[in-house]
Amino acid sequence: MLLKINGEVKLGFNGDLYPSVASKVMTTTGDLVRYDSERERYGIGSTGQVLTVTAGLPAWEDAGDLTHNVVVTFACGDETTAIDATGQKLSFRMPFAMTLNDGILGVKGSLVTAGTGAALLTCDINEAGGTILSTKLTFDATETTTTTAATPVVISDVNLANDAIITVDVDTLDTGGVAAGLKISLMGSLA
Repeated sequence: MLLKINGEVKLGFNGDLYPSVASKVMTTTGDLVRYDSERERYGIGSTGQVLTVTAGLPAWEDAGDLTHNVVVTFACGDETTAIDATGQKLSFRMPFAMTLNDGILGVKGSLVTAGTGAALLTCDINEAGGTILSTKLTFDATETTTTTAATPVVISDVNLANDAIITVDVDTLDTGGVAAGLKISLMGSLA
């Protein structure tokens, strides 16, 4: 069944919208119709390309150029027990190779209970025994995130290897000794 207006097919119930207009711009198997200022032909991409959006319009891009963003978040203790000693709090193996984003977009920490006092809770992250941070994660007093720290984290090694041993150490306790619920997030793309 077709819907006709003034003798022109406008909608086919087989899902073909505006078949008379589409047939004017479609020339090759796999063509798409896209709209900018008018309906226009958008040719099929090449093998290995994927359809994405650039400047508000569909665009073909090589699949190899796309990044697969990932986040690995892990707890370094329970939610309520205050962190009462320095040293290693967690050890695990990376589930895949990963390239971290820069700075606070690549590594951040969070707490359930903020620390207090002059000394700031400070954490280090190590890969295979060596730090990946040239400026460690610090939690300012009364803050539950490192994203707003007066001294932001600096990552010196953004490339984490598949199956590498990752450890998290607490280097400095908060003066008040109340910081609890430490979690660390690693953010980046698959390597």
